[in-house]
Amino acid sequence: MGYVLMYLLLFPFQKIFNLFKKTTGKNLIIQTAKIGDFINVTPMLHALGHSDIIMSKIIEPLVLHDDKILHYYIIEEVKNNFFKKMILLFKIMNQYDNVYLVQPNTINLFLASLCNAPNKQFLKTYINKIHHKLFYSSATGIVIHTKTDLTINSYLKLINRNFRYTDFPKHATSPLHFPTVPPDVLSVQFKGIKIGISISAGNKAKTIPASTWFQLIDSLSCLSYNFYIFGVSEDQNYLDDLLKLTGNQSNLISLIGQLSLEDVPWAISKMDFYISSDSGNAYIADAQKIPIIMFYGCCEIQEQRPLHNVLLIDPLNDIPASTFVFDTCFKFAQPAECLFGLNKNNILQIKTFIEKNVNEKLT
Repeated sequence: MGYVLMYLLLFPFQKIFNLFKKTTGKNLIIQTAKIGDFINVTPMLHALGHSDIIMSKIIEPLVLHDDKILHYYIIEEVKNNFFKKMILLFKIMNQYDNVYLVQPNTINLFLASLCNAPNKQFLKTYINKIHHKLFYSSATGIVIHTKTDLTINSYLKLINRNFRYTDFPKHATSPLHFPTVPPDVLSVQFKGIKIGISISAGNKAKTIPASTWFQLIDSLSCLSYNFYIFGVSEDQNYLDDLLKLTGNQSNLISLIGQLSLEDVPWAISKMDFYISSDSGNAYIADAQKIPIIMFYGCCEIQEQRPLHNVLLIDPLNDIPASTFVFDTCFKFAQPAECLFGLNKNNILQIKTFIEKNVNEKLT
């Protein structure tokens, strides 16, 4: 409720500032979620041409290499500091003609509602709080998003109610950023199938267990392939768990800790396939048009999923969705072996998917 009080106190200042508002033609997108959610906002950047963005610090390496983003503000730098919050607010208050609120949490609603933009389009989700009504009253348009609406469609509707995900591409960096010094293992020529995997997920509850990776590696032994293992330095323990099951194998190639975030899209673009749970790298792979095998666990795939060329792997049991884009769980009732396990049917699906895509690439 503190933001409501601040809004009411600042409302007269907003009206005074509005007297001096000039047309700028500038766009502001407010999306402060993480990597996958940022990738799914990039069709908006294509639709708008150029924009500024309020964002999370974690995606800064991608944004620094995005020619469609002119300026950015980092939400973590202001959200716990009243004076920095006020500086940001008065900086953006009169600067934009179009404000698109994609992540409608309290602080973002507060900032968007006090902008003097003549066009303010807010996303309204299934997470409703009574005090948010005041902020939504300042919007010139509202897009209702449900748990079964595709997020990219909802985001694009903020710009034009007729836009769909097929109208604009996604990207991770624009143009594709090339690393200054690529990892040596990616410079080595390999004629077999290159499969990238995410050894963990940003939301650790979505991490695929070592037993599943072991089962998958064993089931694909008839193919000529290398597994390239993606992860940050802190993920080494997950690889160690896998190696306890597989032993050292020459076709298991670690990229753990070798790539900065801005280099990951280029590295994934070198893969023939990418396998992960519902995590950021899956959406980077989707933006690079790499075929994806995604274990979705108890995520609601109607709401968000890769869209280019994807094989979705069900959980072993009939488990209803329990985690959503705007209502995320960080602990699940079911064990990871159940959410991200494999059975004979899944393995057959994966083999068929790989063989089909490899044959299409050869023809």
